[in-house]
Amino acid sequence: MTPVHFSFSSAFILGLMGLAFHRTHLLSALLCLEGMMLSLFIALALWALQFEATSFSAAPLLLLAFSACEASTGLALLVATARTHGTDRLQSLNLLQC
Repeated sequence: MTPVHFSFSSAFILGLMGLAFHRTHLLSALLCLEGMMLSLFIALALWALQFEATSFSAAPLLLLAFSACEASTGLALLVATARTHGTDRLQSLNLLQC
């Protein structure tokens, strides 16, 4: 395993562990998701450059577009929950209430 591969794998695993174990605020969950998407974007871009595959050169941009859509949706949900509940703590959210 090369050091570059190890660093992107560890960044993705750290983001996943942060998302799984540190779920107190919605903002921290969104930041962990963005860290995971950033490590995937850089790994996919370097993979396309390493193999010099022109057919895969649009894949990192497509992933970046989906990541931007995910970030905007997450921020919209963050603002909506902060306005309705007064906080972004995940423990105050109840999915059974309408």
